[in-house]
Amino acid sequence: MTYHQQAVNENLKPYIRCFWWLDNDSLKNIDYTILPDGFFDTIVRFDNYKYQSTVLTGTYTKEIDVVIPTNHQLFGIQFKLQAAEYIFGESIAPLLNSEKKLPNDFWNLNELDFFENVDTIDKISSIISQEVNKQDNQDNRKLNLFRLLSHTKGNHSVSYYADKVFWSSRQINRYFTQMFGLSLKSYCNILRCSAAYKDIKKGDLLSNQNYYDRSHFNKEIKKYTNHTPKNLSTNENDRFLQISIIPKK
Repeated sequence: MTYHQQAVNENLKPYIRCFWWLDNDSLKNIDYTILPDGFFDTIVRFDNYKYQSTVLTGTYTKEIDVVIPTNHQLFGIQFKLQAAEYIFGESIAPLLNSEKKLPNDFWNLNELDFFENVDTIDKISSIISQEVNKQDNQDNRKLNLFRLLSHTKGNHSVSYYADKVFWSSRQINRYFTQMFGLSLKSYCNILRCSAAYKDIKKGDLLSNQNYYDRSHFNKEIKKYTNHTPKNLSTNENDRFLQISIIPKK
């Protein structure tokens, strides 16, 4: 299996975490478990390098098991939550823990050359930049909130974030529920859980992500991944994708 990520340009960093590519060039199907990480994706699927479909996922609040058939390839754009409003212009709440098929000609992804043309990422970035530029009335409270959440990895209370961005907790939770399908508190817990994956891969079974104690850490990790930190750390057969792709140091 081949997997790699590509960074985005500075203008798109507020909305996109990375572009990624996965190629099952083995002779057997590959089973993976996708763990909650606080992002959502557009995924372009190929069968033996021939375009098949494009899907939009929602945010995951639990583990999702997937199978990558042999000779299948995936190209993905991993979006930060604010992209739902400022790029797609729609709520992704109905897609919580699921996905929907997009039109084949969405952003002309079915016509781009992902295998030979080195300019493909630049073309996609240009298309997405045009979508961002269409949004004239961006709410600074929302953008500041997402920057703060990313910086702190969700390690504070809802009231802390509300006070920092001068936006009431009730309004923030209404926005999160309507736009993403989960509360801000749940999103913070997922961010903190995701930030702990790096510690778990190193075998640190009591992460430094502001958990009260080992029992609290184990309970929260299992709540969102359905696995204990020890099981994630073992990562038998590299099943847990977010654990597997963390660089070894």
